[in-house]
Amino acid sequence: MANIETLNTTAAGIDAVAPRLGEGPRGQKPRRALSARNIMLYGTLGVAALYYLLPLYVMVVTSLKGMPEIRLGNIFSPPMEITFEPWVKAWAEACTGLNCDGLSRGFWNSVRITVPSVIISIAIASVNGYALANWRFKGSELFFSILIIGAFIPYQVMIYPIVIILREIGIYGTLTGLVIVHSIFGMPILTLLFRNYFVSLPEELFKAARVDGAGFWQIFLQIMLPMSLPIFVVAMILQVTGIWNDFLFGVVFTRPDTYPMTVQLNNIVNSVQGVKEYNVNMAATILTGLVPLIVYFVSGRLFVRGIAAGAVKG
Repeated sequence: MANIETLNTTAAGIDAVAPRLGEGPRGQKPRRALSARNIMLYGTLGVAALYYLLPLYVMVVTSLKGMPEIRLGNIFSPPMEITFEPWVKAWAEACTGLNCDGLSRGFWNSVRITVPSVIISIAIASVNGYALANWRFKGSELFFSILIIGAFIPYQVMIYPIVIILREIGIYGTLTGLVIVHSIFGMPILTLLFRNYFVSLPEELFKAARVDGAGFWQIFLQIMLPMSLPIFVVAMILQVTGIWNDFLFGVVFTRPDTYPMTVQLNNIVNSVQGVKEYNVNMAATILTGLVPLIVYFVSGRLFVRGIAAGAVKG
């Protein structure tokens, strides 16, 4: 009997809906693929992409040409005969001051500067952000405000005092001193990123762990860290890009034998001795920017996830 009533109800519902089935699709019409809005949007994006890709194209094709072909003057034409000699010279033979060993020495100096600076700054800033987000202490807001002010102080204002401090403790002109400088200057913005990310995580997880008796480090290592891969990737990309591309700190806080790659690139490009080798300059420029590009392309998807997950939320 119940089955018969159910069938009758279902049939009644179908009869009520049936007249509307012939009316066609309801709701908003789908937008046309070639609407004026889409043409303007993709046209703008295409122009922006061309604006940024055209210089890169010129750099690549110029680095693959010989000097006789470059002197013909057509910078946009592809190389008639591809040569990798400018790349070899830029890496191992170009003169950067008194040394003529190319960018290879500066590359390894940059690696020895970037790797410890990124690790130290991210490790400290992640703990700072976690403590400021979940373990509020008396004066934490004042401490956070003072720390953030440091992100807006111009670097040039702090250079001379830092030079004096590093000289007094005996590490001025060394890679260790430059690592400390990069770690300190990366701390404010990274702390802000981590603090905002940890605030965006469900507070119930932290409270449940506290009820279960977990302490400061246990919660951080076993709960927060596994959930924080996107923001760690954001911090890594920001630090690698900033430290690797830095010129000011490199030229101020190091000496010629410990110059990073960017300082050596400047010495190659601005050399006034001999013939200006544009193909070598272009190859050296691409080699210098290759590491940040690789890092971003490998982890770019996680970078976007980290930004979307609250990396820049207040």
